[in-house]
Amino acid sequence: MSFRERLQAWRYNLVPDHVVGEILTKRWTDNAIPFLVLVVTVAVFGTAISGFFRISSLQDSTRQLGEFSIVVIGLTVVMLGGGIDLSVGSIFALSTFSAVSAFFIFHQPVGLALLAAIATGIACGAINGYLIGYLRLRAFLTTLVTFILGRAVFDILVVNFAAQIQLSDAASDLWDYIGDGSFHGLSVSVATALVLAVIAHVALTRSRFGWHVLAVGGSRRSAHNAGIRVRRTVFLTYVFSGFCSSIAGFLIACRLSGAGPGTGLNLEILALTAAVVGGNSLGGGRGSIVKGLMGAIIVLVMTNGLIRLGYGTGTNQMVLGIMLAAAVIVDIRWLKNRHKVLNEVYVAPVYLKMGEAASAQPGSGTPYALDNRLSQAASIGLGELEGPEDIILDRDDHLYCGTRHGEIIRFFAPDYARSEVFAHVGGFPLGLAFDRAGNLISCVGAMGLYSIAPDRSVTKLSAETARSWTSIVDDARLRDPNDCDIAPDGRIYFTDSTKRYDAHDWALDSIENRATGRLLVFDPRDGSTRTLLDGYRYTNGVCMAHDGKSLFFAESWACRVHRYWLEGPKAGTAECVIRDMPGYPDNINRASDGRYWMAWLGMRTPSFDLSLRHPAMRKRMTRRLPQDEWLFPNINTGGIVKFDEKGAIVGAMGDLTGDSHPMVTSMREHKGQLFVGGILNNRIGRLDLAGADESWTGPASYWGAQR
Repeated sequence: MSFRERLQAWRYNLVPDHVVGEILTKRWTDNAIPFLVLVVTVAVFGTAISGFFRISSLQDSTRQLGEFSIVVIGLTVVMLGGGIDLSVGSIFALSTFSAVSAFFIFHQPVGLALLAAIATGIACGAINGYLIGYLRLRAFLTTLVTFILGRAVFDILVVNFAAQIQLSDAASDLWDYIGDGSFHGLSVSVATALVLAVIAHVALTRSRFGWHVLAVGGSRRSAHNAGIRVRRTVFLTYVFSGFCSSIAGFLIACRLSGAGPGTGLNLEILALTAAVVGGNSLGGGRGSIVKGLMGAIIVLVMTNGLIRLGYGTGTNQMVLGIMLAAAVIVDIRWLKNRHKVLNEVYVAPVYLKMGEAASAQPGSGTPYALDNRLSQAASIGLGELEGPEDIILDRDDHLYCGTRHGEIIRFFAPDYARSEVFAHVGGFPLGLAFDRAGNLISCVGAMGLYSIAPDRSVTKLSAETARSWTSIVDDARLRDPNDCDIAPDGRIYFTDSTKRYDAHDWALDSIENRATGRLLVFDPRDGSTRTLLDGYRYTNGVCMAHDGKSLFFAESWACRVHRYWLEGPKAGTAECVIRDMPGYPDNINRASDGRYWMAWLGMRTPSFDLSLRHPAMRKRMTRRLPQDEWLFPNINTGGIVKFDEKGAIVGAMGDLTGDSHPMVTSMREHKGQLFVGGILNNRIGRLDLAGADESWTGPASYWGAQR
């Protein structure tokens, strides 16, 4: 390796470029910016203002924060539903007046004052909801009009009844406690805000109504086509916003024991700024209650801090305007360009220098030299199948395969001319294996490990393993379960080809070539799934050795086969038994002579091998070229290789014509015949094997003769 290549290896293999992309895929990264702004805001004003963190100071601020947060919660729900509510300030003011008038003018109990405030808020919210949800008026203009009208009504009421409120002798300990008391160290307003926030968060994330709100906010047409009652959902979001404003209005009524011209003034601007600064999208469908609360803290700390530093209302308004503009720009630009940013940074290729491979050219004289035997294979299900990645035969000689339509197809012996859908699993059934009881086990791409009983019932066995502490991506989920085999004790060993990409993105995984494949085991005795080995380049086929004490598994992009020991002095360790093959290995299965069949899904090419030594070029390729012009492994030409217990190659065959089986992903020997499958093929091949044991079957090899 030259010094330049050594530098490339250090640069691209040791520097974790992929971490940036993995972080940006996380939903919580949307919270990163508002959280950072929150920390900076609190730190700046806490340092600049003497006594900022004193208990008495915080108590006064938290009372305001509780009332303000409740308004923001209501507005956040409206925004998540794809709307906007500019009338929250008017509803807040009217609800405040309803509460103080009921208590001070009409001398009603505190409970009735609360009900008066709530009734006012719900009524105003229902008007907004009916006009916007059912009459389908524009939310911005509609709530702007109701804001103006509500504010005018409030000003008239204050002018006419303010004196009666101020001169009233009504009093109540409960009223005073709600306004100035605390509950376990928290003011009543903060405790109320926290309870309401938890309820709203759970409703949005765990209830049918919450899912409907997010669906409507994401796309009203799609939500309608899915059967969601869009108009009712929009209506209820505005009713909830009005309810929240009324609760906040009642709390400030108790705290101030009055209402004046400044009640709720500019509250709609503050609440809207808080919701957007917190990271809730103006376009709807994206955001959370937590984001709204973060925005509320940021806005309240900043406005109160500027006032305490001696800045006037004009400065406050200017700062809020700048914050709102910045938040809108970030929201719109990030929402529009997030996938572009991810495309730029997520794919992070590494350096790999492949070893020299022996030639597979016909007549080359190497053990890998392909002949043309596969072209003589008869076809089963020609034109009826799409993507039989793996094939297997049962004790009754019936043939099974998966298809890309999510079905397991069964062909009936002896001529395999008649077929049926044995089971519908979903996903893309890949590797297949029969257990001792006759259950068909399948690795299903992007879904997990499944079992199909003889009565055709489908059971999910596993879809996840333990998450590793050092992984940013959720590597507990099985993204590309590929092939499986079963040990004598019933444990199922299977491969998960990559932790970074789903099955359909195999080309990206090959271009990146990071070692993210793993070998796992499912134990049916306790239902657990464990990761045995990690750090391989696209783990693929897996096959139990004839003695049941070890297994072989393929590492496709590295062109290697490894042996993992289950018993003996090497138990729990793996060793490479075949390396630097000229083809990419796929499924491995037993042969009747004590050896093993291995599929080559494609052949190495000098151009792609060379590209593996130039990770920067591969990264530029994925960024600048359309996918159909990428350089990735050739999977249009493959073959079948046979090897022994020590990994020595004893034969190879292919289809040099390219007409029948140019690409092979699996093969099974059964009673003197070899059955061939391919993930891009439209048939199953059937080839007579000269000199093979015509009584040997896979089920008997694993589980003994049928009783």
